[in-house]
Amino acid sequence: MKNIALIGSTGSIGTQTLDVIRKHPDRFNLISLAAGRNVERVIEQVQEFKPRVVAVEQKQDAEKIQQQFGDVVKVFYGKEGLIEASVLHDADFLMNALVGSLGLEPTLQAMEAGVDIGIANKETLVTAGHLVTEKAKAHNVNLLPVDSEHSAIFQSLEGNRIDEVERLILTASGGSFREYTRDQLEEVSVEDALNHPNWNMGAKITIDSATMMNKGFEVIEAHWLFNIPYDDIEVLLHKESIIHSLVEYRDKSVLAQLGTPDMRVPIQYAMSYPERLELRDTNRLNLWEIGKLHFDKPDFDRYRCLRYAYEAGRTGGTLPAVLNAANEEAVKQFLQGKITFLSIEEHIEKALERHQVIAGPSLDTILEVDKETRTYVSSRIG
Repeated sequence: MKNIALIGSTGSIGTQTLDVIRKHPDRFNLISLAAGRNVERVIEQVQEFKPRVVAVEQKQDAEKIQQQFGDVVKVFYGKEGLIEASVLHDADFLMNALVGSLGLEPTLQAMEAGVDIGIANKETLVTAGHLVTEKAKAHNVNLLPVDSEHSAIFQSLEGNRIDEVERLILTASGGSFREYTRDQLEEVSVEDALNHPNWNMGAKITIDSATMMNKGFEVIEAHWLFNIPYDDIEVLLHKESIIHSLVEYRDKSVLAQLGTPDMRVPIQYAMSYPERLELRDTNRLNLWEIGKLHFDKPDFDRYRCLRYAYEAGRTGGTLPAVLNAANEEAVKQFLQGKITFLSIEEHIEKALERHQVIAGPSLDTILEVDKETRTYVSSRIG
């Protein structure tokens, strides 16, 4: 039985994590959860899974939950609450399913407590990959990828040597606007952008998929997770989302992991690793039903956010933190209808151009750069 701590319980990855726990009550026990402001959903989750620690964003919400459940559960709030839910002495595994840089500090502290990490939160590795990987090594904890692409690479590396790898190939669906020209993107709406063709994801990640920033973040993550140079990490457009990623070895053999699009597969594998558990109600992959698979190389002028991510990753230091913060702020403003879809790229580019890179940043420096970048982008929008 593994004791599971879950932060980001009401989002897409969080709810699917709970579904995995629900299907394997003999293997997983939820001991804590943390979420934002969706209090009614949190109450439902507490009633079903009975964690002993809960954290939410607002004090009044924490008081409401505490009043309902009394001494059965300890309820916290804010950043401190998030850390309380992440660092429990008997936790075996922390699923970081948060969206945004908020997941960084809880992850680092959980590692110090010796807890294995399921990393679904891209921003943690994007902003502070050097700190996260150093901490994992220092405390001998597993950093297990949950993104379908990184899980596919992880599985394709098993039984092989990393020094024999020549290339990692991350596949990308292309998002909501993969058939659009840049001219057609001028008038797209928030509703258009949220209509992902393959995956059921949260709003922010769906927008990142449409801009391909999501894939750019995954390139940076892959660099840190697998210690592979950026020049040896490529992106391949594959609209069916059947091949989740590929690894090419020095003898030109290519191993890939395939499956129908279902995030519970990589979620469950991270939680059960090194075992594989049955997942009954997912679709079996019958390639004859698919018929054809399509592939193409991405155009960096068409998908400028992907280019920004490669540039920021190669430069390193604090620039990836600027990339992430500028993107988060710009996407938030787009979702609120304050800027256009293509303006997301513009605000990110301006933030990157003005930043003076600091090499080997500490956690405090990263957090300060994050805050300053958000303020700058917000001020540009007004």
